[in-house]
Amino acid sequence: MIELRVSIDIERPAAEMWRIVADFGQDPRWRAGVITMAPDPPGPVVPGTTTDESISFRGRSYHTGSQVTGVMPGREFSWRMTSGIDAEGGRSVVPLGEDRCRVTVRLRFRPPGLHRLRGPLLRRALRRKYQQDLRRLSDLVTTRA
Repeated sequence: MIELRVSIDIERPAAEMWRIVADFGQDPRWRAGVITMAPDPPGPVVPGTTTDESISFRGRSYHTGSQVTGVMPGREFSWRMTSGIDAEGGRSVVPLGEDRCRVTVRLRFRPPGLHRLRGPLLRRALRRKYQQDLRRLSDLVTTRA
């Protein structure tokens, strides 16, 4: 099992960041490799929101489905994969002041078959990807401000 928790502090209000990270439709703007992301219903996540996602990672394409399992509006949500890979995770936004917050992404992933043997390498690659995605998110909102 691979477990990750990656965070970044961003110089933007928590409410603004929540509107972005809690809307899967925004993912292609800040998550590298997201080819398509179709949440149902569109907009901010609610319990039961489903997604249909196509993503490219390390030269391979994946098609996955997921479902939101819990939401604390304005603060955090959790999801689990329903097809494609065995994974679950979540995102959270914690205010650190009026115009600053911490965004965190979490992942628990069970690599299939022989990929389990490459667990440490895969963990490093996923950590690096999440760190880059969060930097991209920060750049998106701070250069726009």
